[in-house]
Amino acid sequence: MTSQPRAEGAPAPAEAGLLTVVREWGRIGCIGFGGPPTHIKLLRDLCVERKQWLDAREFEDAVAACNLLPGPASTQLAIFCAWRVRGRAGALAGGAAFIIPGLILILALAALFLGSPPLWVKGAGAGAGAAVAAVAVQAGSSLLPASWRRAEQASRARWLGYLAAGAAAAATIGPWLVVVLLGCGAVELAAQHSHRDGDRAAGIAPVPLLAAGAIGGGVTLSLAWVAFKVGALSYGGGFVIIPLMQADAVSHYHWMTGGQFLNAVALGQITPGPVVQTVAVVGYAAAGLAGGLLAAAVAFTPSFAFILLGARHFDRLRGNQQVSAFLSGAGPAAIGAILGSAIPLARALTQPWQYAVLAAAAVLLLLLRRGVVLTLLAAGAAGLLIALAGGPLPH
Repeated sequence: MTSQPRAEGAPAPAEAGLLTVVREWGRIGCIGFGGPPTHIKLLRDLCVERKQWLDAREFEDAVAACNLLPGPASTQLAIFCAWRVRGRAGALAGGAAFIIPGLILILALAALFLGSPPLWVKGAGAGAGAAVAAVAVQAGSSLLPASWRRAEQASRARWLGYLAAGAAAAATIGPWLVVVLLGCGAVELAAQHSHRDGDRAAGIAPVPLLAAGAIGGGVTLSLAWVAFKVGALSYGGGFVIIPLMQADAVSHYHWMTGGQFLNAVALGQITPGPVVQTVAVVGYAAAGLAGGLLAAAVAFTPSFAFILLGARHFDRLRGNQQVSAFLSGAGPAAIGAILGSAIPLARALTQPWQYAVLAAAAVLLLLLRRGVVLTLLAAGAAGLLIALAGGPLPH
């Protein structure tokens, strides 16, 4: 495909109408089971292979740039591709179309699982929830090889330290995990003798303000603070949001029980669209439908802001040594957090048969290399059968 020269960083000419963007991105939002790998494949098939709105190099560069940003990378990639096709209006319409189908489904399931569910629903939820700790281990371990290869030989001892710090924080001080992630990034910045004082101050300034509001602002501000951390301060893949949410939702604010939180994570894995939508279930538990919508809106707003305000500068972002240094510390800490989250997730189990389901899920995921959706559905089916047979269920 030949393209006309255009100003650096400018969006592509309007090659598709907004209805086309809504239809195509909505289709991906409906069938995008399986998390970021599936989303990336579907977006590439659409934008590079079928429609040729982007060339292969530009798409791969966009994937890399979105992975440098905090928050859900595949959601940001979907918004970026829509921006390239139809500018800012396309980014807003395409991003919304990508998110909304899964959001509707997960809120409907939240109403079913968090209300007064029938026995078979309780059993399926207890079974699927039992497998979540194995999913965390699989998600974290899948990120380890690439992160280790990116670490320079001289910094691998620090890499191990960041990994251990993230794991320990997720297992013990969940609400403060974000401080550990930022701290590891700052340590690596200092270690590489980078200077980014002005940018870092600007980027982190909203955090204490939101935190202060959350302390004294009731459920709404507390929920907004939790959702903001999920959407703007998570690094290293969607599953890092789990330890960010668990201590807040279960132990600190008491919006849900440990078993209900496991159900929320399972729902986020088996529904289409980004895993970050798990925060909508937490919001539903905290404040009903309005809480679920608020949590989703707050969590996804940073992704839209990053693309609408920064997409023109993606080339410079990828080459920025300070950003790279920060992520060299925050990235392995986030992977450690994903792995460490398996500990409190496993501790939330209350019935002996759930540990057997967890062990079977670990075999399916880590040894037999089965998919996450299939494993969670199998675990849910096991829980359903146990419930129908009169087995004990979590309270």
